[in-house]
Amino acid sequence: MNASLTAPPTSGFATTNRAARRLVLMLMMVASVGYLCRVDITVVAPHLMAELHLSQPEMGRVFGAFLLGYTFFQIPSGWLAGRVTTRALFLALAVGWAALTFASALVGRPYFGVALGALPALLFLRFVLGIVAAPTYPAAGRAISLSVAPVVQGRANGLVLGSIGIGSAVAPPLLGFVTVRWGWRAALVGAALLAGVAAVAWRLIVPSPQTLMAARPQPARLVARGHASLLRRRSFWFLTASYTLQGYVGYVFVFWFFLYLVQVRKFELLQAAWLTTLPWILSLIVIPLGGVASDWGVKRWGSTWGRRSVPVPAMVLAAGSLLLGAHTRSAILAAASLTISTALVLVTEGPYWASMTQISGPHSGTGGGVMNFGSNLGGLISPVFTPWLAARAGWEMALALAALLAIVGALLWLGITIDPAEEKPATPQAAWPSHASR
Repeated sequence: MNASLTAPPTSGFATTNRAARRLVLMLMMVASVGYLCRVDITVVAPHLMAELHLSQPEMGRVFGAFLLGYTFFQIPSGWLAGRVTTRALFLALAVGWAALTFASALVGRPYFGVALGALPALLFLRFVLGIVAAPTYPAAGRAISLSVAPVVQGRANGLVLGSIGIGSAVAPPLLGFVTVRWGWRAALVGAALLAGVAAVAWRLIVPSPQTLMAARPQPARLVARGHASLLRRRSFWFLTASYTLQGYVGYVFVFWFFLYLVQVRKFELLQAAWLTTLPWILSLIVIPLGGVASDWGVKRWGSTWGRRSVPVPAMVLAAGSLLLGAHTRSAILAAASLTISTALVLVTEGPYWASMTQISGPHSGTGGGVMNFGSNLGGLISPVFTPWLAARAGWEMALALAALLAIVGALLWLGITIDPAEEKPATPQAAWPSHASR
């Protein structure tokens, strides 16, 4: 819909709006479990690769299969979120995560994937898991936009986005312990059980659509406007290009940090598992902190330099830390440097999305979809290309390339300008449809 909402004054996430608060908390929980099911394969990968005789490049293809489904179904998932109720959609997603993760634990067993082969079976299951995971954040954002007062929708979305760190922090120690004790198949079964529990909890606790509609703020005045002006703006495409490179660098850590510590730096499995949790624990702090610092910069230096003030130095410092981690002989220093680099990449999330909102104005849904597609496109290339390059030129070269792209991503910010006179209030794509279409 080509519309925007100019929100009326409201008390926001008021204490009386318990239904909306309960919805946000449950979205945090489901997002955390969903992310755990997304990254569980990286934790069990060393044992899985050994048993199923998979090479690093083949495992990179397995990682990439998820991103292929996830990336190219971002836009269709936004369409789906507008036509299925929030309760029904997330229930289906959680059940799907449970079923597909459980099926992954059976790969290589008699009568399951033997005729097809372990690698094709894993590629298929991870691709479908990517499709099932794709609606998570578009649907969560839409649910928040329809159920939470506009003045605190940023806070609510930030909580859901920050919960990614919870799933990522829990996965390595929990699943690493289960893998060492009972094997990689048991770890995936455990992740599937958690998704099943999340499905049951979602069904029992999440408020009904009627309750959420009664609790939400009243709709505001609609202002029609086309999308063409957004797609013609140079700053929007500079921002998208920079976020694409940020996604490439970020996904190096998501998919290869754990394996790099185990296979290259020779950490024990449980040691690597705990070290891998550190960036995601930090993400619970640095993602909100980046947004706060960027807002402070806007007040001090204006929109353009205020939004640049966090990502430009952070991406440059992330590149430097990445190079240090790649070239040092100390395994501990390498782990610490790569952890810091990950945190510096994550701290830019708030400024990226705040800038997108200011540039896109009433079409922030479209702008966010295009920008996030770019990030995941970078992430689609990264898990496959990184081990390919490492196998031919070494891990130092693979990580040096990621550092170079981080610097280019920082420099692209110099082409992004935000004119306060052109800013429009950013709002959801849809304006308070009936609960039947939620």
